[in-house]
Amino acid sequence: MKSPIDFYFDFSSPYGYLAAEQIETLGMRVGREINWHPILLGAIFKVTGGQPLTSHAFKGDYSLMDFKRSAAYYGIPYNPPKTFPIATQNSCRAVLWMHQKNPAHAKTLALELYRAFFRDDRDIGKFDVIADLASTLGYDESEITAASQSDEIKAQLKTEVEAAIAKKVFGSPYFIVDGEPFWGADRLPMMEKWLTEGAWKY
Repeated sequence: MKSPIDFYFDFSSPYGYLAAEQIETLGMRVGREINWHPILLGAIFKVTGGQPLTSHAFKGDYSLMDFKRSAAYYGIPYNPPKTFPIATQNSCRAVLWMHQKNPAHAKTLALELYRAFFRDDRDIGKFDVIADLASTLGYDESEITAASQSDEIKAQLKTEVEAAIAKKVFGSPYFIVDGEPFWGADRLPMMEKWLTEGAWKY
């Protein structure tokens, strides 16, 4: 059985959003399951010394332009949120909790959270927004809010981030398949070729 593609993403990552819109379709084309891993780049940056793209001189202005250009290139709706970036640990925890209940629903929630932020400019760090999106999947709003604040789910997110760091994940989106890492939404075609035509030497 073919190993899955591990997809690491931060909800404040526009490129993560663009990847989230495409990764399941790619997985179907190459015959691979997708494991979605919500992470917190802020915690990872403390280890790597990294910074958000938008905080860099010159690169920041370029990235804001490229977010729009890349979305247009892929044909994916994109509306730059007024507040960016935002704290997303609550969204991560909600997705991890839902994964325990129904992994397919967790993927759907993750994508809807991305769309709420990067299309509708909703603050997905707020529990009322998260609960509203979860309710469309049949989940009780108060239950997911309480569960997302539980010590168990908080510890699980911490463990997920630590596991990502152990695998040297440093950005979003980041993919690992068959031990091979790929960073960035623009690496999706390369990863697909790697999986369909075979690995090449480098």
